[in-house]
Amino acid sequence: MNKVFIATSLDGYIADQKGEIDWLHAIPNPENDDMGYHEFISTVDALVMGRTTFETVLGFDIDWPYKIPVFVLSRTLNTVPEDLTGKVKLIKGSPPEILKSIRDKGFQNLYIDGGTTIQGFLKEDLIDQIIITTIPVLLGGGSPLFGALDQHLHFEHVRSTCYLNCIVQNEYRRKSHKTDAGYE
Repeated sequence: MNKVFIATSLDGYIADQKGEIDWLHAIPNPENDDMGYHEFISTVDALVMGRTTFETVLGFDIDWPYKIPVFVLSRTLNTVPEDLTGKVKLIKGSPPEILKSIRDKGFQNLYIDGGTTIQGFLKEDLIDQIIITTIPVLLGGGSPLFGALDQHLHFEHVRSTCYLNCIVQNEYRRKSHKTDAGYE
């Protein structure tokens, strides 16, 4: 199963026009509510992220936050920082090729992260679950979560959760693929 867990602005952006994500912390969170992240991460056994997301995480000035293997998609990176050897693997290819390679290593439940990476997997119809946490801010532009698709992808709503009385998280699961009689 390929899963997305991501936050967006009300207008659907994952980063502002300068590529910044500081607006994610616009709502005070004095109890440090993880908004379902730990529950979610316990359901995956590896993370697939794009190079930009990888570099963003490296810039957080924190210890490496992931305990599961991380596969970073990049055509330009040749190495990872020495302290991440064994924790991060670089991988190249199309989404189907990437999935085959990772699944051949025994990882079945994958967290797909990063705007371009998510868009690429959606374009190939390879996302099974999407959890979107909406921060109540309008950015007016930036990096959109969704991009152009060659076909309609149908999801069903599973649940909504409200955090901090203003942040809404919606979970969706991919509906069965189209049949001659419609959607299963």
